[in-house]
Amino acid sequence: MFGTILNPSGEVLDYTFHAGAEGSRHIAVLGHGVTGNKDRPFVVALAEGLAAAGIHALRFSFAGNGASEGRFADATVSKEVEDLGAVLDALDGYSICYVGHSMGGAVGVLSRDERIHLLVSLAGMVHTHAFAEREFGEEVPDEGCMWDEPDCPLSRAYMDDMAQIDTVVRRGAEIVVPWLLVHGSEDDVVPIADSHDILARASDNAELVAIDGADHVFSEHAQVMVEKVVGWLQEQWA
Repeated sequence: MFGTILNPSGEVLDYTFHAGAEGSRHIAVLGHGVTGNKDRPFVVALAEGLAAAGIHALRFSFAGNGASEGRFADATVSKEVEDLGAVLDALDGYSICYVGHSMGGAVGVLSRDERIHLLVSLAGMVHTHAFAEREFGEEVPDEGCMWDEPDCPLSRAYMDDMAQIDTVVRRGAEIVVPWLLVHGSEDDVVPIADSHDILARASDNAELVAIDGADHVFSEHAQVMVEKVVGWLQEQWA
């Protein structure tokens, strides 16, 4: 529907569109986390739930992930901010909500794109440097892999970008659009403390929904997550 989407590096970004109500100009753009892609089960479930509620949804894979062009080793938060901008370029005339999971959540916080009218962070990564050191600090960049996955090489570019960003907590205070944070109480990849940290600096437009017992990818709680996000968007776009 939106044709070929190219990022600033000329790489084709793979996406799937889920049509909501005919004539609607509301759309949710769904971005995934590190080592993920647009086809993660909870991402698909959210897109389907949004479409069923009449809200268009577009889920896409950042460059180097899934079926998108590019090298995984080049995928950094900063580059993914540019990928997101390329997707938004294709959505002229829509009122846009960006929904980012994990590292994709950090992408949403760092994006200053005024075309994003609503923001949702799912288990959003906040302290990027701490995350990288905690999860990958024992690996040698450009030699090791993320979580022992051979298709996910750990690059120096990734580690340097995470260190340079350090944390997005200060950017939380700069977000002026309505913002929903959703986080599982049992997340052992990005602790729910990250969401509490950034919420403490955010303005009154932000709210946190904690899902009791949920892990990082909402394995047993995907439907609850979908209901929370869909309900919030319906209220915002009523």
